Amino acid sequence: MSGSIRKESVFQFVNNLVVDLVTPVNISYLWNWGSLLGFFLVGQIITGIFLAMFYCPHETLGFRLVAELGLNINSGFFFRYLHANGSSVFFLCVYFHIAKGLYYGGYLKRKVWWTGIVIYFVMVATAFLGYVLPWGQMSFWAGAVITNLFSVVPYGGEEIVHWVWGGLSVSNATLNSFYSLHYLLPFILVGLMGVHLFFLHEGGSNNPLGVLSGADSMTFYPHFIIKDISGNLIILFITGVILFLYPYWLGDAENFKCADPLVTPVHIKPEWYFLFLYAILRSIPNKIGGVLALAGSLLVWFILPFIFYGRLRGASFRPIGKLFFWCLIFDFFLLIIIGGRPIEYPYISVGQFAAVFYFFYFLVLMPWAGWLENRLLSVKC
Repeated sequence: MSGSIRKESVFQFVNNLVVDLVTPVNISYLWNWGSLLGFFLVGQIITGIFLAMFYCPHETLGFRLVAELGLNINSGFFFRYLHANGSSVFFLCVYFHIAKGLYYGGYLKRKVWWTGIVIYFVMVATAFLGYVLPWGQMSFWAGAVITNLFSVVPYGGEEIVHWVWGGLSVSNATLNSFYSLHYLLPFILVGLMGVHLFFLHEGGSNNPLGVLSGADSMTFYPHFIIKDISGNLIILFITGVILFLYPYWLGDAENFKCADPLVTPVHIKPEWYFLFLYAILRSIPNKIGGVLALAGSLLVWFILPFIFYGRLRGASFRPIGKLFFWCLIFDFFLLIIIGGRPIEYPYISVGQFAAVFYFFYFLVLMPWAGWLENRLLSVKC
């Protein structure tokens, strides 16, 4: 009897959280990205569990076992590259989701926005830990470079680095701890996404007009489930094209070599979805300044609800805000390109300019555009 009551309560909770979600009638396919992220998170967990069955976190076995997945394990190639390329598609959906929030003023729903940022932070940590596990040449050195950034912490930075490494260098102890955390964090992500949905359920979803009323809204199911299914099918098709035709396209050739602590790659770089952060990090020659810029580039998202003073949420009704938004999108892609290039002229100067504009947009252009548009609205009234 208690088991049936428990099942009924869980079903009722899911029904209230998703099925009966109050949804504006005018949302477009741009609102598919949230459900796509949930779909891909489940896919990443399933494929990750399968890969964990055949992986051993050991510096002499890790690289060989990952290579053997595609050679000696049934469907090993499929699961391995579905997991690897799935993470890239996962982050692609995240960036579209964030861009939609910036364009339509989703950051004004503070609890939803802040929990989304925390989810992104955990995603970054999870993806970084997973990138080290294949123990390839680029994975090893990317892990060594990024973890060494903790050395800038005053009064104990070097001790923190050695604690993260589990020794005096990136070694077998590092691989063991990274493997454990990479397995654990996705389940934390599931819980955070539940909190994210809970806060979304409190105030309802945003929409292109930036308003929500009972007369102009309806339940999520069954009216919007078709849009989500169609969006999922399109992204699955794109993922299938990458998986079966270009499985190595988003990877790095250096990772086909086993990690060698004695040979440093000519150009160390992370996966493409971290390149904009990497470009900001190296835009400042000073190590401490670069780490502060890297941290600030993410923390600046937290203050967006406090620095925007415009009356209109949707950028489609704010010509000045729309212009600045597309400048930010161009700057984002420019940072990705620069982050993948060697540290030499003219990439250094272009990267520094792009990093300055990134902060200039969030700290100056966004508040100024909102203030100016308020003035224009007051003049028209």
